[in-house]
Amino acid sequence: MYSKYRYITPFFIAASLSSIPSYGESEDKEASASLLENIVVMGTRQAYRGDFDPFDVPQAELVIDSKVLRNAGAVSLDQALDLSASVARQNNFGGLWNSFAVRGFVGDENLPSNYLVNGFNAGRGFGGARDLSGIESVEVLKGPRAALYGRGEPGGTINLVTKRPTFESAGEVRFSVGSFDTYRTDVDWTTPVSDTAAVRLVGFYEDADSFRDTVETRKRGASPSLAWRMSEQSQLIYELEYSYQEVPFDRGVVAIDGKLGRILESRFLGEPGDGPMEAEVLGHQLEFQHNFNEDWSALIGFNYRDTSLEGFATEPELSSSRQFLYVDGESLSRFRRYRDYDATYEVFRAEISGRFETGELLHRVIIGVDEDEFENDQVFLRARGPSIGSGGTFEELQVINVFNPMYGQYPLPEPGANTDRVETQESIGFFVQDQISLTENLDIRLGARYDDYQQELNNRASGTVSKQSETQLSPQFGIVYQATDAISIYAAYGENFRPLSGTDAKGNGFDPNQSTSIEVGVKFALNDGALVGTISAFKIEQDNILVVDDPGAFTLAAIGEAESQGLEIDLNGEIADGLSLWASYTYIDTETKNDFYDANFGRTVSAGSPLLNVPEQQLSLQLVKQTQLAGKPLELGGGVLYVGERNGYFGVDFDLPSYTTARLFTAYQLTKELSLRAEVDNLFDEEYYSNSFADVWVQPGTPRSMRVSAAFRF
Repeated sequence: MYSKYRYITPFFIAASLSSIPSYGESEDKEASASLLENIVVMGTRQAYRGDFDPFDVPQAELVIDSKVLRNAGAVSLDQALDLSASVARQNNFGGLWNSFAVRGFVGDENLPSNYLVNGFNAGRGFGGARDLSGIESVEVLKGPRAALYGRGEPGGTINLVTKRPTFESAGEVRFSVGSFDTYRTDVDWTTPVSDTAAVRLVGFYEDADSFRDTVETRKRGASPSLAWRMSEQSQLIYELEYSYQEVPFDRGVVAIDGKLGRILESRFLGEPGDGPMEAEVLGHQLEFQHNFNEDWSALIGFNYRDTSLEGFATEPELSSSRQFLYVDGESLSRFRRYRDYDATYEVFRAEISGRFETGELLHRVIIGVDEDEFENDQVFLRARGPSIGSGGTFEELQVINVFNPMYGQYPLPEPGANTDRVETQESIGFFVQDQISLTENLDIRLGARYDDYQQELNNRASGTVSKQSETQLSPQFGIVYQATDAISIYAAYGENFRPLSGTDAKGNGFDPNQSTSIEVGVKFALNDGALVGTISAFKIEQDNILVVDDPGAFTLAAIGEAESQGLEIDLNGEIADGLSLWASYTYIDTETKNDFYDANFGRTVSAGSPLLNVPEQQLSLQLVKQTQLAGKPLELGGGVLYVGERNGYFGVDFDLPSYTTARLFTAYQLTKELSLRAEVDNLFDEEYYSNSFADVWVQPGTPRSMRVSAAFRF
């Protein structure tokens, strides 16, 4: 019998580390130990993942836990993903959704980047940018994962792990005050309600102005959950997600004559009279886990998520034929839009995982099925002036002077009909994975997934309906060699696909976006296992990338091809007694592989063009020192984020400059119940730009800001 069994964590454990609330990193270690001793919740596992030691997995993975998130001051998903150099920020739809590229590749530019919550698809709706309230950890699962998850982004998968109930009563209330009149309250409380049931209540409220003129946001949310230990073998968990946000639509600043920094980074170029966009989420997750014995376990889950986005926005005009800024360098043409978006996501999944032996071979298998339905309902109105050449006036083109803006100078036009459609994507998938231990030190991983996918697009504006169906087989192969207890070497090959939304000029849907990936790497442990790292090299090729075919009719074409290749280094853990390190570095080279015409900007994008918003080099670094002051725990820490120069306008010689931001923080455990924290972001007040879509849609970064908070534990 192989000693591989030592890597398989029993399903029954005295405590589930992923479900223990974080009460501040300066807390007394003995108090933490006593908390752990009394928790008797059954350990849960992530869907599609099986039960593997990280050294057994033939792909790079990075887990950003609650302690690292707190030290980084991350309260949003974007801030969390800055900790992984493999992830680059993309056009964020005026601040209304999360968009990111993993290993150089982003998904559909007209939808948020997809992410998972406990393995459930959750990111493609319109509920606003994701807040981290209720999130225990963020997992960056690099490389294609379609062989298990299906329908994924080509560069990797982001999975959020939620906070779940424990059977130990504990809670925390945190009050924060920060720059730009930012006020935030977070609540986290868990308690048993009987010998077999426990609840957890998590919520937040945030009221904030901004360094951007006239931009104010209001956000609130709650994530209550219930765990029912039905028997020693079975557990049921229910989780609710609710959030509501009021966020003005903000496309950022503009470059003048191709140069950034000529207007203030605070300059808002929309219309305050439009009011905020309203984004809302209501979601439900239900998971049932049953352990047949020490070797075999079943997991069944259901998810329903309803999101909506509604409001007006006045935005800079992209068309060069309508843009006065390209004529006089000061008059910005704009158009006005009204959006009423609704999306629902339903997912059902069931899987069984376990281990068995055939002769001298140990098999660890996952077999399952899932079914999902994504309905995307969009009503989109627009008021747009004529071209300059045909006599378009300042009023018709809603012109604003970028150096001396006068809001409300012209009556806000009433948008007219533009897009009215509902798209439904349905799929059912079957997946299997077998990781076979050929020897005590050598594993191979074989896996495949079969998907049957159907799409229906009902264009209510034209009264037409188009349908298509596809089947897809996604294989994967990996090999892992454990050279020593502290070093494993791996290689992996995988194929990925992602369904594409929208239609071409003839009203037909598209073949899925396709990608193939190869990856090699080494995982290692240093300092007696206290410090772990991964070095990986990869190459991804992708085709059937969507580009805009006709921006007037909002039709698309799946004609793009691209490639990314690079090197990644992740290192985190304790480097000395009381001194921890977080480091993530990526070098990446991306480019298009074919010429194609992009009607979004009315130009041909040449082969060899760099991909949008993807830096060649990126580094995230964080150091934290634990010490004492007056006999009480004290933490001192800081971090650096470096983002290299990036293309800021697809197919155009317009780059966003590289930047480096630094942050400092300190946390002090004043009493067992009370901890204080202070932090400074962008310490040297660096002027920078985090992402763009064109030279008139550029998002400036936040100037130096400060925040203080007090946390009360009970």
